[in-house]
Amino acid sequence: MTVAEKADRTYDIIVWGASGFTGRIVVDYLHREYGNGNLSWAVAGRNPAKLESVVGSRDIPILTADSHDSESLNQLVQQTRVILTTVGPYARYGSELVAACAEHGTDYCDLTGESLWMREMITAHQDTARDSGARIVHTCGFDSIPSDIGVYFLQKEMQARHGVAARHIKYRTKAFKGGFSGGTIDSMMAMMEAGQKDPTLLKKLANPYLLNDNMRGADGPDRLSPYFDEDFNAWVGPFMMAAINTRVVRRSNELLGGVYGENFRYDEGSLTGTGPKGFLGATGIGVGSGLFAGLASLPITRRGLQKVLPKPGEGPTPEQQENGYFEIELRAKHPDDESKNLVANVKGDRDPGYGSTAKMIAESALALAHDDLPVAGGFWTPASAMGDALLERLPANAGVTFAIVE
Repeated sequence: MTVAEKADRTYDIIVWGASGFTGRIVVDYLHREYGNGNLSWAVAGRNPAKLESVVGSRDIPILTADSHDSESLNQLVQQTRVILTTVGPYARYGSELVAACAEHGTDYCDLTGESLWMREMITAHQDTARDSGARIVHTCGFDSIPSDIGVYFLQKEMQARHGVAARHIKYRTKAFKGGFSGGTIDSMMAMMEAGQKDPTLLKKLANPYLLNDNMRGADGPDRLSPYFDEDFNAWVGPFMMAAINTRVVRRSNELLGGVYGENFRYDEGSLTGTGPKGFLGATGIGVGSGLFAGLASLPITRRGLQKVLPKPGEGPTPEQQENGYFEIELRAKHPDDESKNLVANVKGDRDPGYGSTAKMIAESALALAHDDLPVAGGFWTPASAMGDALLERLPANAGVTFAIVE
């Protein structure tokens, strides 16, 4: 499908899952920031009554379809240039929607962190999306825009200043404030349940190049034990989102033609400070992550966790979102001269999982709908599809900034 043919569709963006927790935040953001502009958009979901409660008195069209009704999804996606979906777990509710977008040339963005499902969708629909002109972009929230666009930003700076790519970039979380949503927890539980039913999936999850088609590099398995990082002069523990973010960054390198280098290395972790306190903090993160994974992998303890943790549709209050934030530091190593290493900060002005995530996916959908992007149909990452566009949009509109520390 050509750009001109997409432009003839009724809507620029349809928000799928608008009555869910994150979907409501996306609707509020789009209406507040773009409701009086040149954006033609609608909300969609399965339950009209719930959608009406979201829209209220606002003049926003309401459409209905069902995640498992291919005919209704085919009709839905042909009405819009872009589908923005917040409906997870995506392995449970998203496959038919991706297939419909790929078939009908409709651009698509989501919030998934489900790497096995992403690999399945790429394998199943890459050729169809390429032929139809559909640009499919997963991980357009906190998973994995700060990582993916942060690395893209740093590599551009390294090239501009020194004419080479950084050989190794480290991502370290510095500060967070925000709550967990039941939808995210439900997605994690779904992945654990799938791994229990098919143990071979756990081996696939451990593959650092799971999302790459051909290119491999110098990275090995994720590091789960605490260690002292001299570059940051601090102890480091595992970061719970590293297993998806690192795969996305490595896929970006492949899709961008290997511009980060064939032996490019990338890793993520959580800074916990210096001395015994830092060591204990890093150890605690590692033990806690392992304990959660162990409990979530067994049916009886998984059901117990589901009773006490937030459920789908639940999440941080508006006040918690407003008062939330995140700060990440990335360090890029020059291949030959340590004096030319670069440091960058990535910051967000809302809680990472929901307040900031909603703005990030909204701006991603707007980039797909309105910006002159350098890619045609196929499965892309945020950096490979819209790196430059998001480096403009996110600081200007979404409160997510990327800056070199001089």
